Amino acid sequence: MTAIFRKEINAFFSSLIGYVVIAVFLVVTGLFLFVFPDTSLLNYGYATLGPFFTLAPNILLFLIPAICMRAFAEERQTGAIELLVTRPLRDVEIVMGKFLACLTLVVIALLPTALYYYTIYQLGAPAGNIDAGGTIGSYLGLLFLSMAFVAIGLLASSLTRNQIVGFLLALALTFWFYFGFDYLASLPVFYGNGDVFIASLGMQEHFRSLGRGLIDSRDVIYFLSLTAFFILLTVISLERRKW
Repeated sequence: MTAIFRKEINAFFSSLIGYVVIAVFLVVTGLFLFVFPDTSLLNYGYATLGPFFTLAPNILLFLIPAICMRAFAEERQTGAIELLVTRPLRDVEIVMGKFLACLTLVVIALLPTALYYYTIYQLGAPAGNIDAGGTIGSYLGLLFLSMAFVAIGLLASSLTRNQIVGFLLALALTFWFYFGFDYLASLPVFYGNGDVFIASLGMQEHFRSLGRGLIDSRDVIYFLSLTAFFILLTVISLERRKW
């Protein structure tokens, strides 16, 4: 697993992929949060990173499928997957190595955003007048969200030889699990008839819950279970080559 992790990290940073991902995330969030007047935190009137935590999942919805689309699809297309599986590694180790590498790249992209927190912390009246608990919970939510998105992206990549198809499939799945259940719960037919339960099946509800600053074990278990489920499906997808 460690060898796969190192191989994937080297692949990200020996090409432009890793640098482009980090740059795109930071430039887009920076423009929306500090440059564009309609969304600028400087014009928001409150010392909060709420707009960032609203924006970031929408960017990750596109960015993480783009990171993961090559994970297996490229190797299946070039035949490199056959060389990979001849190594003394179990399928789960291959998947976990790629999972941790993709997640590490996302975490590296998130780390510089701590500067946003410092900026708002200093601009508060008085300085430090910011909901630290909610901010920590929201960052934790972004980490769990990224884990689930990466697991979904790897599954999509393992199902096809075409990277674009893998990207579109991962995008559709992440979009559904983040927005889809909330949309279903908002339909009039579900008002007072299971709408809360339906919303709880989606990622957005649990992400919001973590953003309140109270770490609920139900939210943590939800994200860990969803991530494990899609990793398991990816392992099963890889094992199909033996059938």
